Amino acid sequence: MTADDRSARALARLLAGMGTLHFLAPRPFDAIVPRHLPGSPRTWTYASGVAELAVAAAVALPRTRRGGALAAAGLFAAVFPANLKMAHDWRHRPAPLKALAYARLPGQLPLIGWALHTAHASRESRPAPGA
Repeated sequence: MTADDRSARALARLLAGMGTLHFLAPRPFDAIVPRHLPGSPRTWTYASGVAELAVAAAVALPRTRRGGALAAAGLFAAVFPANLKMAHDWRHRPAPLKALAYARLPGQLPLIGWALHTAHASRESRPAPGA
């Protein structure tokens, strides 16, 4: 197994773990759903959990890894408004919690980069058509 395969599997595990948490402990996720979204926060929490689990499965499988990794990059970008809301909501919390909320903002960039690297590495490792 190559380093890129191990990295892709780690990304899939991260996504699967976070997706599972959306169902096991939904309240923290409900709290960061932007208010302007239609419907209930719980619906968005469950929908994003399903999306993370689906993307995790796609990243885990070599045949669908490239598309799954691109979807992961999009998903990481799409949750940025929730991280902004969390940073705003937690601005008056104790310093360690506030630091955690603010650290999540630039923390999305390495996740997006990881997903894009996985997509690129997957494309390079696929056999040429007819080979």
